[in-house]
Amino acid sequence: QVQLVESGGGLVQPGGSLRLSCTASGFALSAYDMNWYRQPRGNERELVAHITEGGRTDYVQSVKGRFTISRDNAKNTVYLQMNSLKPEDTAVYFCKPIGRPYWGQGTQVTVSS
Repeated sequence: QVQLVESGGGLVQPGGSLRLSCTASGFALSAYDMNWYRQPRGNERELVAHITEGGRTDYVQSVKGRFTISRDNAKNTVYLQMNSLKPEDTAVYFCKPIGRPYWGQGTQVTVSS
């Protein structure tokens, strides 16, 4: 059974950090480019970060220099390290393999003082 589980979200003050994890079961993440998306309440889902099978990365402009996407294929997990968080980063965060219709339940990130 294919499953994606995102975790690591929470409430953090502006300027703080969180590390999100996305762990897969039922398929190998290593075979796919992976994306992290986020969806603020009442808004559309947007692409935040991308990592290729080979480890090349790309980011939406608003998070460049603050977020880092990485992968550990041995753990079948993709990470999103988020530093210098801002209130506008508040959203539910999701991961997804490119080319497969697999979505997890997401993890809520709230940046507020």
